[in-house]
Amino acid sequence: MSPSPSSSSAAAKDTPPPLPEPLRVAVADSHTHLDMQSGTVEEGLAKAASVGVTTVVQVGCDVKGSRWAAETAAAHANVHAAVALHPNEAPRIVHGDPDGWSRQGARPGGGDAALDDALAEIEALAALDHVKAVGETGLDFFRTGPEGMAAQERSFRAHIEIAKRRGKALVIHDRDAHADVLRVLGEEGAPERTVFHCYSGDADMARECAAAGYYMSFAGTVTFKNAAPLREALAVAPLELVLVETDAPYLTPAPYRGRPNAPYLIPLTVRAMAAVRGLDEDAMATALAANTARAFGY
Repeated sequence: MSPSPSSSSAAAKDTPPPLPEPLRVAVADSHTHLDMQSGTVEEGLAKAASVGVTTVVQVGCDVKGSRWAAETAAAHANVHAAVALHPNEAPRIVHGDPDGWSRQGARPGGGDAALDDALAEIEALAALDHVKAVGETGLDFFRTGPEGMAAQERSFRAHIEIAKRRGKALVIHDRDAHADVLRVLGEEGAPERTVFHCYSGDADMARECAAAGYYMSFAGTVTFKNAAPLREALAVAPLELVLVETDAPYLTPAPYRGRPNAPYLIPLTVRAMAAVRGLDEDAMATALAANTARAFGY
């Protein structure tokens, strides 16, 4: 019996893209979620290394995921950890808010004390040597109401202070909240090393970030046909402030958009970024590798 066209299409979407041509100069994936990807950590790292992606930053989004990130970094020399409560986690903790991770199955909230407890655990993890960053934190107003916004901002400010106290990089999640993220960073005073993960602003914002010394990390979105403003931002960002990431398993670069992402697909984004900047691939990779090591302090 032949599969139906719809089932064949679904199977294709679940199929990992093929290995790209390896990079000649090794780079790092500055933001990934190995715990959300298929296969073992060892398999994912080996596959990435085979195409020149030799280092990854594993990012936590809640207390459990942050513990896992720290444990994974402790076990693998080429994995560095970032720990935090994702912006959408804060209202879930405080309010059991459906504006948190999911509109379904939200738990009753524990209030501000519960958020304080979670933040205390994040700070304890941030003190570990193999944890190089506090993040992803920030603001996400995509589906958040006023109560959720307040909880997010409180959590964001606390993460900024943790990063400064522990001398770690700060990794920013900014969705539909550009002005407010920049405002809070200005009010609190950003850490010395601040990274806008999956940079989504325009060229004007890139200039503002550059003036403040913020790193801008570009994901597979820069390869999307409808992402001309993002490419314009990449074109004006100072090269020494540019990073590359997957945010895997999300944001798979073209031509595999919609299929599972993983660190081994970084070469596709590096090549697209090199084209935007008018650089050869090796020069782009060399800059990205140096920038990532400097941003995360490894």
